[in-house]
Amino acid sequence: MTDALSPEARDDLLARGYSRRSFGRIAALLGGGAIANSIIGHANARSLTAMPNVDVTKLVRIGSNECWTGPFPAAAKIGAEVVFHGNRYDPTGHMHSNLLSTVSAVENIPEDHVIAWAGSSDPLMRSVVTFCSPTRGLVTANPSYEAAWGVADWLKVPLTRIPLKAENGYKTDVRAMLKADPNAGVYYICTPNNPTGTVTPLEDIAWLVENKPKGSIVLVDEAYIHFSNTKSALSLVGQGKEVIVLRTFSKIFGMAGLRLGLSFAHPDVHARMMRYDGENETSMLPMPAVACGTKSLTMAADIAARRSEMIAARTMTFDHLTKRGVSFIPSDANMFVLDWKKPAGPIKDAFLRQNVLIGRSWEIWPNASRITVGSMAEMEAFCAALDHVMA
Repeated sequence: MTDALSPEARDDLLARGYSRRSFGRIAALLGGGAIANSIIGHANARSLTAMPNVDVTKLVRIGSNECWTGPFPAAAKIGAEVVFHGNRYDPTGHMHSNLLSTVSAVENIPEDHVIAWAGSSDPLMRSVVTFCSPTRGLVTANPSYEAAWGVADWLKVPLTRIPLKAENGYKTDVRAMLKADPNAGVYYICTPNNPTGTVTPLEDIAWLVENKPKGSIVLVDEAYIHFSNTKSALSLVGQGKEVIVLRTFSKIFGMAGLRLGLSFAHPDVHARMMRYDGENETSMLPMPAVACGTKSLTMAADIAARRSEMIAARTMTFDHLTKRGVSFIPSDANMFVLDWKKPAGPIKDAFLRQNVLIGRSWEIWPNASRITVGSMAEMEAFCAALDHVMA
């Protein structure tokens, strides 16, 4: 397994304080498979296959931050056409390059600053491997997306989690992050945050970039940015800063099952991330996803319409929660946190008996649940189930 790491990568890992015994763990992580899947999926809601008495066809599934509908029809049609040419790695010979050039044009960033992946999990894990070490830790908000925590635990990297606080609007406190670990390797910011949907202002991210230690990375996960009107950190990447931005097609584009993601960084930063492989395999992507994703990026009006549809369903839900006196954190994305004021586990089970699958809790907030914003009909079903459960 350690042979999967290049000699340059092994030398770099030793120089940064990893032991030779870490090589196998790193190779297993970056090689995908069971280890990577277990880390990424560790805190996901329980599998539907573990619920034998639930009729999935009748289930309102608002627990995993999936989009309530599939890919944009025009994009899905193009992706479906590519399936019939699935005997070719790249049916037209330039689909991958078309994706990168489209990303470059839409986001106004140089094409050599973009890498496409089969989802965004690999570059997230790879960022921790590359810039953290046994002596340079990972700093995140708490709660936030936990996959990076799992990587830190797997690699024995110091982990610091900064609680989100009401007095700060439950936003990521970048100054507290830097103060907690002034020599961290990665400062991870999910914005809008998962699970709260709260936004970290670009000005705060820029402050952290300017004040962090040299050589460390600010890793900005923008999985949910299309649901928000917040400013992207891509401008910092374009300025050559030590920043990595992650994007996914799993959320507003409705492509969670198709697996496509992007990372944005200066070419030198990307080169450091890619040296663990004998060769760059990121071009081996599912071509139906590439075709669908490429078209989706250009559909600005459809993106705006889908965002508006989500906001309408979210607003209706928030109005209902307010009328019922249920505490929640206002969100700028397609999920929010609801505080039950008592253990969330039994309440989740009560919703499931109403054929509504809500999201999980975080250790720091055991009395709260994350709720995904689905379609208007799904959120009306959630509100009806809420009334039943509260009664």
